[in-house]
Amino acid sequence: MTTDEPYRWLDAIANRREYIRDQLKGATPVFAFSRPEGILLWGVGTGQSKVFEVYDRQALAALGHPVDIEKIRQTVIEAAHREGFARDPEDVTLRRLLNFSLGPALKAGFEQIFTAPLMVETVFAEVGAAPASDVLARVNFDGTYRFESDGVSVVHTAPADEAAAAQWLRGQIRPEATLPEVSRLALAAWRALTSGKPFAPPESSAAADVPFALEGRVIEAALLERGPANRARYRALSPAELA
Repeated sequence: MTTDEPYRWLDAIANRREYIRDQLKGATPVFAFSRPEGILLWGVGTGQSKVFEVYDRQALAALGHPVDIEKIRQTVIEAAHREGFARDPEDVTLRRLLNFSLGPALKAGFEQIFTAPLMVETVFAEVGAAPASDVLARVNFDGTYRFESDGVSVVHTAPADEAAAAQWLRGQIRPEATLPEVSRLALAAWRALTSGKPFAPPESSAAADVPFALEGRVIEAALLERGPANRARYRALSPAELA
């Protein structure tokens, strides 16, 4: 190995990171909210492209290339089933899945500079017995991740705008807000992020003012319901339920 080989690798990694971010610029944001009813996952997509079930208490919302999103989903599903078989389904936790499966897999894939990178950014959710025990994890394409502690997670391609949207939503969402009210605020944040305009609350709370068809795309949402053990937690939400 020549003395400049490590520097070439670092340059390649930096270029790879910049390339992925550039490719993801057109992707639209997704959101996750910890609520009394459970965890609301929300995005705008083509119908089945943003929000997905993972395991009994886990789900994800993602932006990026559909094939890459499916690769990540399958990686986590397989790890969850192995964990559930070896232990117990209740022992399958998001922290273990990220620490020992998805995080290392994403990191290894990102650092393989001669293979195609995964074009995806995600938020993973795990519903608990109470909102205080919910887990939201913002996962990056390079395998790094952070856990959100305030019940709101925004996934966007511009980190500064992502942070601004999360801060705005935290200030707008009241503890007693209903799921339709949270959805309308998510739509307002989505519009601001995709148009480059300032964040502003919806002009009206009337259902007629909330279009569910957006230039050929639709609002995709699901709820990880907070309920008794051994019950299906993931439930796709219809537009009527968010109106």
